[in-house]
Amino acid sequence: MARTWQIGTLIEAKMTAINVRTLRFKVEPWLEHKAGQHYAIRLTAPNGYQAERDYSIASAPEEKGIVELGVQLLENGEVSPYLFKLEAGGQIEMHGPIGGHFVWNTNMPGPLVLIGGGSGMVPLVSMLRHYVAGSPKDEREIVFLISARTLEHVLYREELFKLAKDYKNIKVVLTITDQAPADWTGYTRRVDQGMMQEVLGNLVGKMPMIYICGPTPFVEVVANYAIGMGFNSHEVKTERFGGA
Repeated sequence: MARTWQIGTLIEAKMTAINVRTLRFKVEPWLEHKAGQHYAIRLTAPNGYQAERDYSIASAPEEKGIVELGVQLLENGEVSPYLFKLEAGGQIEMHGPIGGHFVWNTNMPGPLVLIGGGSGMVPLVSMLRHYVAGSPKDEREIVFLISARTLEHVLYREELFKLAKDYKNIKVVLTITDQAPADWTGYTRRVDQGMMQEVLGNLVGKMPMIYICGPTPFVEVVANYAIGMGFNSHEVKTERFGGA
């Protein structure tokens, strides 16, 4: 079946991490997405050559007509360098929303656990924004465990820390794996079994939904830790990111 391509017009772009640019598009026709889904982006060269990549959606479904994407720059990539240079008013071809496995909505019961590495945070941010936009009286436990090389590599850092301050039921835990600030008092290692137990141990038996996104090795290791702790496999959803 041939894909139906929409036109996305860039209305705003800014850096949300040292290597990630957030792009907000007005999309026509706009189709409401589910938190956790993604879009395919297609670029066509003057000679007809086409490059296509998938990028996760960061915006909440409640933002009508808007699709926000988080794009990590890959120096030798075919698509991300172009998107990093795209200016307001520029247009691209988009197809979506895509995906039905790695999705969450506020109708799902139980705690919500988000575990992200690198730009794998993008679809998880969509889930958290969906919660904030749609469930002001919902006080389920929410834990966002983030693994990043440095503090500057944490996407949407100020927004996430503010949400953790404003909502008593949202807990944001950050581990720095490379270079931590001199005054840093948090974790300074890769996510391991001990960290998972400390951060999520109290949720075993409470039937949370767990979403893990990031590089393939990160996702596989963390998912195995979750299963090893006693979380049921149907509670654990995974997504690997890629693209150029």
